[in-house]
Amino acid sequence: MPSIEQGFAAFVLVIIALIAAIARRAGPFHARGGKALAFAAFFLLPICATVSGLAVHVEHSKSTEFCLSCHIMEKYGTSLHLDDQGHLAAAHFQNGRIDREQACFTCHTTYTMFGDYKAKLKGLKHIYVNYLGHAPAKIKLYEAFQNRECLHCHGGARSFESQSDHQDIRGELTSNKTSCLECHSPVHDIDHQAGAKLWQEPKP
Repeated sequence: MPSIEQGFAAFVLVIIALIAAIARRAGPFHARGGKALAFAAFFLLPICATVSGLAVHVEHSKSTEFCLSCHIMEKYGTSLHLDDQGHLAAAHFQNGRIDREQACFTCHTTYTMFGDYKAKLKGLKHIYVNYLGHAPAKIKLYEAFQNRECLHCHGGARSFESQSDHQDIRGELTSNKTSCLECHSPVHDIDHQAGAKLWQEPKP
């Protein structure tokens, strides 16, 4: 079955073929129907191709593969495979608590009305720094990690609600007075990976 990328490539080729045909033989396009076809080839179809291409690439940018394609992110990718369930990111990734195909996006997207858009704008800055700027030796979040991103999935879950410790400080968790990461850490242990045993992801 053709992929979205292959379908998009075919669409672009059709546009190029139409424009080439118009450029070579302008005569038949002087008629009313020909003008409509020329308008579609030069304006409507390129706009559709641009929008479709943007949608394809935005969707791809949610993938774990895309996030870890930058050299500076390699250690964070390794932290997902540490064979130690005491590491928060590793435990979530390896036990399927998050979608492995969109692991980074799942936890590092602000779950508000415009969360996806804000994440994409920040991502553009990351790409700029990676290719045109100077990447810092150690990266850090723009702001403290919000409990909202944890409660987006865990809030209401039996494993979370059944813990009396969670119930005792529920108000502090929802208001971010107490961070989930105060108890659940380390998250990405990138400083102690040398010689660490890694979990091997099963092959599909």
